[in-house]
Amino acid sequence: MDTNALKKFAQSARNLLIDQVTARLDMVLAEGAAARREHPKAIARLEAAANSNRAQVIEQAAYTWFNRFSALRFMDATGLTNPRVVSPADGATRPEILAEAMAGNLPNRARPEIAEYLNGTRPAHDGQAEAYRLLLIHACNEWHGAMPYMFERADMLDRAEDYTELLMPDDLLSLDSILARLREMMTEDACQDVEIIGWLYQFYISEKKDQVFAGLKKNQKITAENIPAATQLFTPHWIVRYLVENSLGRLWLLNRPQSKLAAKMDYYIAPEEPETDFLKITRPEEIRICDPACGSGHMLTYAFDLLYEIYAEEGHDAAEIPGLILQHNLTGIEIDDRAGALAAFALSMKAAAKLGRRRFLRMEEKPDIVVLQDVRFTPAEVQDVAAVVGKDLFTDELRETLGQFEPAKNFGSLIVPKLRDPAETLRVAKARDFGSDLLLKEVQARVVAVLRMAEALSPKYHVVVANPPYMGGGGMNSKLQEFAKSFYADSKSDLYAIFMERAVSLTAESGIVAMVNMQSWMFLPYFEALRSKLFSHSHLLTMAHLGPRAFDSIGGDVVSTTAFCLQNSRKMDHSALFVRLIDGRDEREKSEKLKSIASGSTIDGKYYASQNQIEHLPGKPIAYWLGKNFLEAFARSERLGDVFPTRTGLQTGDNAKFVRIWHEVEHSKSSLEPLDPETSRASAYKWFPLNAGGTYRRWFGNNEKVVDWLNDGENIRNDKLERLERGEILASNSKPKNEQYYFLPAVTWTRIKSKSFGVRICEQGTIFDMAGSSVFPGASNLSIVSAFLNSKICDFALGAINPTVTTQPGDVARFPWLVEAVQNSKAKIRRVAETALLTAKSDWDASETSWDFTTFPLLSPDHRAETLADTYANLRTHWQGMTDKMQRLEEENNRIFIDAYGLADELTPEVAIEEVTLTCNPAYRYGVKGTEEDREARLREDTVAEFLHFAVGCMFGRYSLDVPGLILANQGEGIEEYLARVPEPSFAPDRDNVIPVLDADWFADDVVTRARDFLRVTFGEAKFRENLAFVEAALGKDLRKWFTRDFFDYHVRRYKKRPIYWMFSSPKGSFNALIYMHRYRPDTVSVVLNQYVREFIHKLEVERTRLEKLAVDPAATPAQQTKAQKETATVIKQIAELTEWEREVVYPMAQQKIAIDLDDGVKRNYPLFAGALKPIKGLEAADD
Repeated sequence: MDTNALKKFAQSARNLLIDQVTARLDMVLAEGAAARREHPKAIARLEAAANSNRAQVIEQAAYTWFNRFSALRFMDATGLTNPRVVSPADGATRPEILAEAMAGNLPNRARPEIAEYLNGTRPAHDGQAEAYRLLLIHACNEWHGAMPYMFERADMLDRAEDYTELLMPDDLLSLDSILARLREMMTEDACQDVEIIGWLYQFYISEKKDQVFAGLKKNQKITAENIPAATQLFTPHWIVRYLVENSLGRLWLLNRPQSKLAAKMDYYIAPEEPETDFLKITRPEEIRICDPACGSGHMLTYAFDLLYEIYAEEGHDAAEIPGLILQHNLTGIEIDDRAGALAAFALSMKAAAKLGRRRFLRMEEKPDIVVLQDVRFTPAEVQDVAAVVGKDLFTDELRETLGQFEPAKNFGSLIVPKLRDPAETLRVAKARDFGSDLLLKEVQARVVAVLRMAEALSPKYHVVVANPPYMGGGGMNSKLQEFAKSFYADSKSDLYAIFMERAVSLTAESGIVAMVNMQSWMFLPYFEALRSKLFSHSHLLTMAHLGPRAFDSIGGDVVSTTAFCLQNSRKMDHSALFVRLIDGRDEREKSEKLKSIASGSTIDGKYYASQNQIEHLPGKPIAYWLGKNFLEAFARSERLGDVFPTRTGLQTGDNAKFVRIWHEVEHSKSSLEPLDPETSRASAYKWFPLNAGGTYRRWFGNNEKVVDWLNDGENIRNDKLERLERGEILASNSKPKNEQYYFLPAVTWTRIKSKSFGVRICEQGTIFDMAGSSVFPGASNLSIVSAFLNSKICDFALGAINPTVTTQPGDVARFPWLVEAVQNSKAKIRRVAETALLTAKSDWDASETSWDFTTFPLLSPDHRAETLADTYANLRTHWQGMTDKMQRLEEENNRIFIDAYGLADELTPEVAIEEVTLTCNPAYRYGVKGTEEDREARLREDTVAEFLHFAVGCMFGRYSLDVPGLILANQGEGIEEYLARVPEPSFAPDRDNVIPVLDADWFADDVVTRARDFLRVTFGEAKFRENLAFVEAALGKDLRKWFTRDFFDYHVRRYKKRPIYWMFSSPKGSFNALIYMHRYRPDTVSVVLNQYVREFIHKLEVERTRLEKLAVDPAATPAQQTKAQKETATVIKQIAELTEWEREVVYPMAQQKIAIDLDDGVKRNYPLFAGALKPIKGLEAADD
């Protein structure tokens, strides 16, 4: 099934229907509309509803007709309608019901107006269209008896008051109508499985889901009416089969060992040992199955299929089986009326497929889909309930139960009825006859509704199967949050976890819960209480650990899931069977592997584990794949966090205000040396290094950000107190956290994990924040702990403790720390770690983005050769040596710890080349998907680009060829300060801080001219041509094209959207010039204006005169004249562009003499020059 096409269609269909229903609404409510005369009651109700909530009326009518059209098309395609209602007969174009009517064959009980429209005796703009509308309404009404949930009348009111028919879309017969599009999408092949209805519904509401989640980002909680849209997720069929086959199928096979059912269940995993502890079933009618969040009914429809086989195997008459299943076996519970109707429809279609049209229409049984409704009783009405049920049954429990369903749409199946036996009370309430007492009859109807819901929610099911809603506690509305805290304290963090707890309570003793949900409950610390609670009275039977990419309709690696079956009885020593599918790239790979394991054709990915075996793991995660030795290591070791503190750090509350990338601010205000804590706190610096996570690197690096900690964090402290006074934060967040660890040396990791787990040493003098959580082992243990955490042991342990993408301090604190094993190998560990640290630091500091950068590696005497190409070759050899060395060190480190922990049978020391996290390693830097040749070409190109970028730094005086490190890096510094540091520069910086970047060398200090000079100075005049050729070959273009087209984007990207070189650029790019923001002065724009923009316009005027003369010069060839004419037109446009830009933007800006403050950062300063500077896409949205 092409779900992408279905999604596109469903979304466009929703928008089309909303537009058409809106048009209908306006038409029927218009003054003087015929509908006002013909349907006064319906119009009155419609008008009242539209005045109350017009958008809701339109939305409801649109989805009502979408559901009906989809259902009718499905029934047409499967032969259930005769004649077809929305589909033409084979070879025809009109819907068959219309074609039959035009031939005089009207349906029974059809309205006479149909014939009048068709024969022209009843006036209409389009008689066929009006007749077809009535035929559709007739068909819907005819199917009301068999499927009232799909073809209902609004609120079960008198038909005269039902306005749904008035809002049916107009265009139903054109080639571009909703019905034509529906037929094209819902082909007869696609309708072979009723699951297409579920897919269509999910995609129909997907835009609403996007709106709800967009609201969440603005802190708008998910209200009760939006819960269905936010949580609807159609389950892939193979996962449904796994769940139903290993719950219902398993239960039946345990009771009927001789059954042949297993042969029809591709995903059933049979118990390897005989079982005696299971629910005893004597006949199929006893089996009760519930989906407490049934959505459009996918779980139930496959349960229907399996039950049909069970009944048939027991010898039941095929004509009776569908009715027996609907009567005895299946219950669906749902809060969404639309989804509930689709679930009931899907089950009806299953029955119809088995029975055929005639028998289906005679079948009295209806699907047991309970759509929960909000029901409220006033205090006076509660007293009336006694008259409905009788005084003996009017207990406190009943009184409480009546109040429980007032928020039923919000709490759904999570409501646990106080009334223990609602069935008996329901029987009595339904039997009472109040004659003409309409008030008591209405109360009776509500009492019956509550008791019916309470009965469905009473624990009695043999199997509970579900894909529950996923919603984190932060997205819940306040009432749902309070409800979760009060009644589901152990699972309140996510709605899916609450449903796990509820599902067990809905299940009979030794019954089976089968569920697919997020994998986080298996591992995360805040679900530890839930795990303990679940396994105190239930045990796992089987689990398919799906991991990411199990739902093709979701995509990406963010959502990781697991499917499992657990039995409602406690057996700590029971060995559950686990199937590890986390590496599958998509649904197909995962489903095929699961099927192979189920069939016994492979054992790869198959594990057994009991609750007893993983009892010693900290936090008791379900780490079923761990071997015996690893479990023993956990059992006999201390926790790392018990030996060394692991902490999360500073929350500024406003990173945009208090955090910068180090290159944005003044160097003189920044403490970038590794100062001890006392010196750091006592210093007058404003900006201090901030450990804030970053990309995946090991041993050293990611030192990029600084934080305002002037006067011991005075600005942040004051800001927090002000926000506390305004009520914007809690008291617990009103001051910085874990300050005693600020500026201490630490071992840190990135909170959001992209690859393997790895840590870096963070030198003293650094503050750490939430994204840079750290462990503090003290200076003497720094290298030892970093080596341990960078070993495979910890990466493997983290996969057991918390295999999600987020690594918290509590996760690292639970790592197994074997003191004796570490002590015995301390010298070796320290040697490896310290060498790895030096190697990683050397690699990090080779880049300008390091504050310890000194000079570019190509200019180091260690690699210098006669030509640039040979120099690069030497440098590349050096880099490969560093990479190979680091790979050996990593493997030696792994070997030391694997041996020390006795894990040689479970882990190997080898490290893949792409896991060697050095920037000079192309396999890490670019990944290994391409060829080695591609990676080498990219590395060569990037190295040359970095060389040219360093050259620009030297042009501006940020760097020098003669003195290592930063030269000009403070606000307003210029050539005088440069010469004080570098009295006789071999390559002089630009004097006025403006470097043109143009299509030709219009100015002496043009960037390309200066870059060529730089190449001559650094590698000599003799080999200049050869060296320039190497540069341009590596870039894949000539120097001028690279500077004019690529340089600025490269700089912005490399400096993470916080550029220090700013590009003045005219609207169409005819003029471009760079300035260095640290050298900016209030007169810099005037320099750009007077010495460059106006001068360039003058040069263009001269060029225009020359070209105009050439265009008419008789001595010129025709080709030269034509070329001159074209160039003249271009120059004229450039002059016009620049003249307007100069007049409207640059001149007024120069007059302002804008001052900037580097402390404000690029994000605030750059927009001050809007219109003059080249726009940076994403500057406002870039992370701080």
